[in-house]
Amino acid sequence: MNSALELRKLRKSFGPVEIIRGVNLDLRKGERHALIGPNGAGKSTLFHLISGRIAPTSGEILFDGHNIAGKPPAEIVRMGLSRSFQITNIFPQMTVLENLRCAVLWKLGHRYSILRPTAGLRDVAEECDRLLEQLSLTHRRDDSAESLSYPEQRALELGLAVASGAHTLLLDEPMAGMSHSETDAALELIMKVTEGKTLLMVEHDMGVIFEMADRISVLVYGEIIATGTPEDIRANTAVQEAYLGATEEDAA
Repeated sequence: MNSALELRKLRKSFGPVEIIRGVNLDLRKGERHALIGPNGAGKSTLFHLISGRIAPTSGEILFDGHNIAGKPPAEIVRMGLSRSFQITNIFPQMTVLENLRCAVLWKLGHRYSILRPTAGLRDVAEECDRLLEQLSLTHRRDDSAESLSYPEQRALELGLAVASGAHTLLLDEPMAGMSHSETDAALELIMKVTEGKTLLMVEHDMGVIFEMADRISVLVYGEIIATGTPEDIRANTAVQEAYLGATEEDAA
């Protein structure tokens, strides 16, 4: 089976308003796939459907061949799919290490117990140390998450998604609000941390999209209007008119 995630005729309505209109999407194992589209296209709604925050009106969401449509988020995470959010979603009062430890405990099969201090679990400590180094946050391990800079908080959130043991990641605008230099550093981190994993990412920075994506799907008014390589999408007239602009210079 080459598909990590497959959406089949997926629809979502809120009352009389249909937001997702029969989306079909095939995410191949190990690929970095970008989802782009104008504001209001339904990108975040699609992520909510895949991650279990909301249930579809109809259609299927196949993850590793299993239909996960309507399953609760915790069950989907345990199956190996995790996501980040547009708004940073971490535990602000806890330290960086404690944030990562929460995710690593479940990954390694441990459960919370007042009778067993988690700090004494060697496998958890080793995995947390590895993640801290990978995220370049070792020097901030004992600092509260709320004291981190914005790029560091986004890095920590990425670390939480990876720490769960997920092999498929959904990243929702991971570079939002970053400067050019911060975006470059974040892109390098994402490429490193997600190596060997399957990635579906929503991002408005087209330079980032064209640099990192193996394939791109374009969502407009709840429908996928094109899927292809960055070169295919850049040259697609319908995509240029609907999203990228009327000229190739605008698409760059």
